[in-house]
This record gives sequence, structure tokens and C-alpha cells, in this order.
Amino acid sequence: MAKVAFLGLGVMGFPMAGHLASAGHDVTVYNRTAEKAGSWVAKHGGSAAATPREAAAGAEFVMACVGNDDDLRAVCTGPDGAFAGMSAGAVFVDHTTVSAAVTRELHATATASRFDFVDAPVSGGQAGAENGQLVVMCGGNEDAFDRATPVIDPYSKLCRRLGGSGAGQLTKMVNQICIAGLVQALSEGLHFAEKAGLDGRAVVEVIGGGAAGSWQMVNRYGTMLDDEFCHGFAVDWMRKDLGICLSEADGNGAPLPVTALVDQFYKDVQKMGGGRWDTSSLLKRLRAIDGL
Repeated sequence: MAKVAFLGLGVMGFPMAGHLASAGHDVTVYNRTAEKAGSWVAKHGGSAAATPREAAAGAEFVMACVGNDDDLRAVCTGPDGAFAGMSAGAVFVDHTTVSAAVTRELHATATASRFDFVDAPVSGGQAGAENGQLVVMCGGNEDAFDRATPVIDPYSKLCRRLGGSGAGQLTKMVNQICIAGLVQALSEGLHFAEKAGLDGRAVVEVIGGGAAGSWQMVNRYGTMLDDEFCHGFAVDWMRKDLGICLSEADGNGAPLPVTALVDQFYKDVQKMGGGRWDTSSLLKRLRAIDGL
């Protein structure tokens, strides 16, 4: 069992930190909103700290799951940041989806301070976090990854190192690129079925077991057909992630025409007031075009 700090108690971080406590780790949490940290301690035990630095003091592992590049820098750097409280030999594990650039920047800072930094974005959404079934994509030094893996295990079903610093974030970009195209295709397919007068559920029952099947189809078709989108991974978050993908592609020269198009479709959903709707709300956009 290890002494662990967990920074960020949103819909993902709250249950992830809870799994660490349930596994017997000594967990100290930090959240920008102190009330959320208090709620976590009331539910799971452990302790709460007033700053990232205080949470990280004496911790063997510091895990973070915050919002974006700026949020990550804020909890890592500065006089109250986690890096200021970390000891040589400790490991910082970042579960936030951020740019590969900020990951490499913070990895270099950590290395200079003689502790390790592993980028470890996750896939599986809130349900995966709550059920301890996340897929974790990692980049960083192999030794640091090997040491961090047993701590990550309580909330993951698969944890793999893909390469050096930034490799985890680049893999998460591939994940989001694939999801964007899949959700748009699924939305178009279900909308086509509606327009053709077909029973959408019956159609999915038939095609879901074939080559067209996907996680998105299995887990989202029912709520999509019922026009229910107040759940799941928010459009605002997906646009943040796709922005990271498109920016990286500008640098490495990879053409992402479908991703760029779907990103604009999500912008349309935001204009409809759906920034917090699930990403499957692309179907709602198509229905709106038809006036349905």
C-alpha cells in the first residue's frame, strides 16, 4: 500500500480516488472546490489538503485528473503546486487529457527535480471510473510506469505504456479521433433509419453483431433513439479534446478532414445549448436540421 495524493475530484477523479482508498492506500485529496474534497473524505476516509503542495507532501504517487492544460499547470507548478511538495523518487501520474506539449514540458520539469512524470489519460467515461474499468494509455519512463501500475490497477481494466513522454496523450488523441467519426456515422445511420420508417432498435439488434458494431452503438443507441442526452461525456469536453487533436495534426502533418468536420458539428450542438449534452447528441443536430 502506498501514500497517494489525488488532485481533482470531478466526475472521473472522485470515483477514481475512491477506488484507491478502497484498495487500502493512504489517500490525501485536493480539489479546487474544498466542499467537494470534504464530501470525498466523508465518504471514503483519508484526508483533504488545502493546496496541491500540501497534498503531495510525502506522497509516493501523486495522481491528477483536472480539466485542461492550464488547469494541469496550475496544480503542478508555482509555490502551492504539487511539484513544490514532491520528493525525489516520487511519481506524478497525470490522467488529464491534455496536449503532448504540456506533458513533455512538465515531464522535463519533473526530471530536473528528480521525480518522475507519467502521462496516463483514460478512456471509459464516468461509468468506467465508477466501476473501476478504465483503459489507461501511458507515456513516460518504463521504470516509473512499472512502479505506478499497481496503484492504477484499482480503477483500470487495461493499463499499457505506449512509449516515452507524450505517447499516452498521443494515443488518447487517436482514441478521440476514432470516436468522433464513429458517433457521427452512428447518428447518420440512426437518422437514416428514422427517415426510412425503420424500427431503430430492431436495426441495431441486427447490425450490432456484425461489422458495423461498436461500443458507441451498444451503449448509446437506446438513449439516442429516445432523444436523451443529459448524461455521459460532454460535448464541451469533446471539443476541447478534438482541438488538441487538430492542433497536434497541424504540427505533424496528418490530415484529419473528418475530425475537423465533426468538430464543427459539435460546435453546432453547442449553439443549440448542448454543451453539456453527451457526445451522441450529434443525432439531435440532424433531427434539428429536419425540424424534428
